[in-house]
Amino acid sequence: MSCCTRPTASWLIIFLPFALGYYLSYLLRTVNAVISPDLTSELGLSAADLGLLTSVYFLTFGLAQIPLGIALDRYGPKRVLGSLLLLAGIGSIAFALGDTRQHLTLARGLIGLGVSACLMASLKGFALWYPPERQSSMTGFIMAAGALGALTASTPMEALLPHLGWRGVFGLIAGLSFALSITVFITLPGDAEHRSHDTLKQTLRSIGTIFCSPTFLRFAGSATFFTGGFMALQSLWAVPWLMQVNGLSLNQAAYYLMTLNLGMLLGQLSIGFFGTRLSQGGVTPLNLMQFGYAAMLGVQLLILIQIGPTLLLWFLLGILSAANAQTYIATAVHFPKSAFGRVSTAINLMAFAGAFIVQWGLGIALDTLQSMEYSMSLALKIAFAGLMLIQALCLVPLWVRSAQAKQQ
Repeated sequence: MSCCTRPTASWLIIFLPFALGYYLSYLLRTVNAVISPDLTSELGLSAADLGLLTSVYFLTFGLAQIPLGIALDRYGPKRVLGSLLLLAGIGSIAFALGDTRQHLTLARGLIGLGVSACLMASLKGFALWYPPERQSSMTGFIMAAGALGALTASTPMEALLPHLGWRGVFGLIAGLSFALSITVFITLPGDAEHRSHDTLKQTLRSIGTIFCSPTFLRFAGSATFFTGGFMALQSLWAVPWLMQVNGLSLNQAAYYLMTLNLGMLLGQLSIGFFGTRLSQGGVTPLNLMQFGYAAMLGVQLLILIQIGPTLLLWFLLGILSAANAQTYIATAVHFPKSAFGRVSTAINLMAFAGAFIVQWGLGIALDTLQSMEYSMSLALKIAFAGLMLIQALCLVPLWVRSAQAKQQ
């Protein structure tokens, strides 16, 4: 089955389960940003504790990517995604019942493992069941579903907390995870004819070749510190920044976070609707990354020095974050199509490793700076400036290689 013959059936049977999965993945990724004050006060967490507890999601998610790529090629998206969503449900229940930092950290890690296939399984499924000319649009739309999950984790989640509490919220998420797992097993088409027959040795050798490739290394830094850095801010540190630096209440910070996520939704939808036209006009995914990341640095600088309307700046940062998704396409185009799953999961590994490093690293930096009697506001500014410096360095290879290519 290359694709469903009826568009409506295709949308309901294939796209909707994938979209709901990525929605759930992003909801779980970013929910700690809003519940962080409750977690901190109830469990007495330090900034480093909170950073580690939240970032372990990215650690287990990232560690799963290489075996996930192998599993998707061997067993297909239906069985892999359906099985892992069961783990996400179990992890959510464990988080709802947790009463120590260690317990919650382990549960959060299980959640990260459980949703680790949501995006990669979607991209693999689209490659199997949709024609090539629709790939760009489907990628944009699935990323928009993730943005909706991030939106739900902002103001709507903050409104639910007084009624359900953070434990009740995770109990509800567990139920959604189990229901979605069943839906995936029931609705997605079979994929036995598309499975890889490479030996494990051949597969591992190909993965090593990808990671050692100069082309892959060229994109690895930006995936780590632009994509990963944005996820770290969006899923945790944006709210403390808005409360400590801008002096907002939790309710106001949640509203600003929703605005950031609205911007991300608009950016991804724009790629979904106009990506094909841009490509036909000669605008490549690499071009979108180059200009998008340069603009992101500019907006982050304005946020850092607090020049311009704050709400608009966070909205623009969300729009520009759409450049992150282009990394998968920009990297994969330099490798055989048969290696798409392994290349995309390798890039995803770098992004989630970056999110873990930045999220926990910022927590450690904040604790260190505060121990030196810096205020929380100033400590956040220093840590954020350090991240921006690293991002600027990672932007250089994206431009230098292009300049060299033009001279040849």
